[in-house]
Amino acid sequence: QVQLVESGGGLVQAGRSLRLSCVASGDTVNNLAMGWFRQAPGQKREFVALINRKDDTTYYGDPVKGRFTISRDNAKNTVWLQMNSLKPDDTAVYYCAADRAWIANVAADYNYDYWGQGTQVTVSS
Repeated sequence: QVQLVESGGGLVQAGRSLRLSCVASGDTVNNLAMGWFRQAPGQKREFVALINRKDDTTYYGDPVKGRFTISRDNAKNTVWLQMNSLKPDDTAVYYCAADRAWIANVAADYNYDYWGQGTQVTVSS
């Protein structure tokens, strides 16, 4: 069983940066497809980013391309989400997700078997 614990959320002004972390246990992050989703109040869960297992291929949702970067630290068994130039529209609960398979349809949340508890990001204008 894989367990995921997110941290790093908080309140930040528009234009600033935050870095989220997701620590995995039960498997190594290099063996997992590791992704981030977010959900704003009243909205559907939205794909943010993925770093795929083994080959480190990265994918990003259109709203965050060029501003967010996902990376993996195998030594710390952690995946990072660096979020720059934050906007009020980025306000949401951010969830770390993982799966042991290489994921083709990265934006489909049903492809991910493991989820963290979420961390709140609030961006003020």
